[in-house]
Amino acid sequence: MTTLTHRPDTLTRDALAVLQPGFHGTTAPDWLLRRIGEGLTSVGLFGRNIHTPAQLAALTAQLRAERDDILVAIDEEGGDVTRLEVREGSSFPGNYALGSVDDVELTRAVARELGSRLAACGVNLNWAPSADVNSDVNNPVIGVRSFGADPALVARHTAAYVEGLQSAGVAACTKHFPGHGDTAVDSHHALPRIDVDVDTLHARELAPFRSAITAGSKSVMSAHILLSALDQDRPATLSPRILTGLLREELGFGGLIVTDGIEMQAIASTYGIERGSVLAIAAGVDAICVGGGLADEGTVLRLRDALVDAVREGELPEERLADAAARVRALADWARRVRGASGPGAAVQEGTAPGAGTSAAGGPDIGLVAARRAVRVTGTVEPLQEAPYVASFAAVANIAVGDETPWGVAAELTALLPGTEAGTYGSGSGAAEVLAAAGERRIVAVVRDLHRHSWMAAVLDGIREARPDTAVVEMGVNHAEPAGSPHIATYGAAPVCGRAAAEVLTGRSV
Repeated sequence: MTTLTHRPDTLTRDALAVLQPGFHGTTAPDWLLRRIGEGLTSVGLFGRNIHTPAQLAALTAQLRAERDDILVAIDEEGGDVTRLEVREGSSFPGNYALGSVDDVELTRAVARELGSRLAACGVNLNWAPSADVNSDVNNPVIGVRSFGADPALVARHTAAYVEGLQSAGVAACTKHFPGHGDTAVDSHHALPRIDVDVDTLHARELAPFRSAITAGSKSVMSAHILLSALDQDRPATLSPRILTGLLREELGFGGLIVTDGIEMQAIASTYGIERGSVLAIAAGVDAICVGGGLADEGTVLRLRDALVDAVREGELPEERLADAAARVRALADWARRVRGASGPGAAVQEGTAPGAGTSAAGGPDIGLVAARRAVRVTGTVEPLQEAPYVASFAAVANIAVGDETPWGVAAELTALLPGTEAGTYGSGSGAAEVLAAAGERRIVAVVRDLHRHSWMAAVLDGIREARPDTAVVEMGVNHAEPAGSPHIATYGAAPVCGRAAAEVLTGRSV
């Protein structure tokens, strides 16, 4: 490993510039500020870094004091994937709900409002939207993060989302190129493989990315997936054929190419993060995202030095690293100029975080409007008159969603019907357990992706056999045959979706 004991040279500054690292804590550690001074141009934020909007604004101001054009990135998709509201749950429904409504103006408005909230806190790069076409209904990691299974629908909503987000001064990062929707493997855990022909890829997976490029997406995130029709040997993140040949030359994308988390097992367990980072930059990547799992100074130094050594040993062209660093700095300059043109976001005070019922501008709550429009009801609703028992069935959450963010309808029903009781059940539970806990109360069964979990379906069948009046709320992909009296599909599990479902169940508004 190269150890620097002098002022960083151009090569080392370029190596730092292409990294987008994370860190621990709600204030910037000294090591991070020092590396920013040495050339680091981007920082990634995660739920662990965010406590309140005011704290986040202070954190980004601290970073910007070191470098006024710093790119502050976040993975804020809304819906099930939120970092800004990781402890409360998102005030916005996610892509699947927006796609089910299929109103591009609504999608654009939601993205604009979300972008306004990020900008007000000093965030200027969002690793969103997901442009994946969820063609495999059993996909374990995309699901409700996709606008849907129809390429044309996904394409028009991806473009609207990009336009809305960037109109608020926050750069979009359309992901996961060239499409993670047709996978049965989560790339956080292993390397997924897609074996379809080139024509299918162009007609299905690539359609939303073409729309995003046309809409002016400032960045694109690569996927750690192997597409045999395009490259039989290397995953997209490490493939010159896919990133340079397809994305740059064929599709004409001129913006920033960012990797998905380089420490994800699809790369880390097959190439290692140092080797993976070198291959990624050589393939055409401009920025290495790291920090979801590895968020320490040692990781930054390992990657920096791997890139420097690769150039000095002739493995990575110095011009390619310099070009990547220049693209990062160009986006940072755009973000700085946009922020300067609109003025810094309004000061965020403690306790003033916009939530359900408000918007950043104090106007109508577009998130709740969208969530209400997304709800689909099968059967007849007889509004609950007494406090029910809410049984939530929880499968293991994927890493992108996480398990720290609340979901469901129990809290929202309690607000409308005080005295509501609730329980959460896993794969070892049975119908008898739920029935005993419910007693004489009417049961509201809450599921996510019922079609993917046979244990969940079996328990639900047992409950409905004993209690036919059980209401079912599906908060995941709405693929299983509707069952329940009534069956309510929310197309996402954010609390704002739960609130919309609770209003349907009770005939009341919060």
